[in-house]
Amino acid sequence: MSEETNGRTGRVLVLVLPEVNLLDLGGPVQVFDAAAHLGGGYRLEFVAETDGLRSAQGLRLAGLAPLSTSRAAAGDLVLVPGPRLTGSDRPVAPAVVRWVREAHDAGAWVASVCSGAVVLGEAGLLDDRACTTHWSLTSAMRDRYPRARVREAALYVHDGRISTSAGISSGIDLALSLVERERGPELAAGVARELVLYLRRDGDAAQISPFLRHRDHVQPAVHRVQDHLAQHLDVAFTLRELAGIAGLSPRGLTRAFTTAAGITPFAYQRQLRLERARTLLSGTDLTVEAVALRCGFRDARQLRRVVADAFGAPPSLLRAPARPTA
Repeated sequence: MSEETNGRTGRVLVLVLPEVNLLDLGGPVQVFDAAAHLGGGYRLEFVAETDGLRSAQGLRLAGLAPLSTSRAAAGDLVLVPGPRLTGSDRPVAPAVVRWVREAHDAGAWVASVCSGAVVLGEAGLLDDRACTTHWSLTSAMRDRYPRARVREAALYVHDGRISTSAGISSGIDLALSLVERERGPELAAGVARELVLYLRRDGDAAQISPFLRHRDHVQPAVHRVQDHLAQHLDVAFTLRELAGIAGLSPRGLTRAFTTAAGITPFAYQRQLRLERARTLLSGTDLTVEAVALRCGFRDARQLRRVVADAFGAPPSLLRAPARPTA
């Protein structure tokens, strides 16, 4: 487990603001809800300054737990969906700003969707941090929070215990990224399939996780094999064993898999193993030998060779430098 996700409780406190945008709220919430139903251990709670409010789209929301009785603890996640902002000089209520700052001081992670970044900015949590928000707000964010390092060409940004996302639907990408960081890419891929998402975009939208690539098809037999490979990266399967999982002959599986996914079953398995190895090398302190065994490689020597061929660098260069998480 990486330093940045160690100790996460699975508790998600969703801070619901007046004039909240429904997709900012519903998209990420459904990601965590789906992850919970798939065994991810998430628990959702909805908090607000008042027990009822109106969304930007006119839907009235009620039964929200008051901030005065809701306290975030170390390892919790505070999720701040974006509201429709007005031209007010004070865009967020002081009680909300104070609550978010106290949550972070207590050791909680804080993540914003779209204009929710304003709440983090008002709380001083974006000072000297990389962050992002809706494209229409980036200039105003730079003016109001000059110490924030606002990025425009990003769907979401993680910086220590602070995460921010760009506009509207990118909140789904952010939530899936948090699930992947905390509970692993297999669960994130399962959530994406459950929600019928075509792909999960990374923060710079530069690539698709191998755990989701080659999944944009409707062949259940091939999906079963892909799921099985993702869940057993350290196992050396034969083609006949995989064919049994699919309910096909070995030749039939190869034909069906190649037609649906565009690559062979074992080429797909290799991509999954490489991605998991990259994640473990960059996000944990496991030895190269331990990473190799977890990812289905014979030994550290084979892993070094495969990583060098795939990424043009030895495993040591994939290690992330240690940084504080506060």
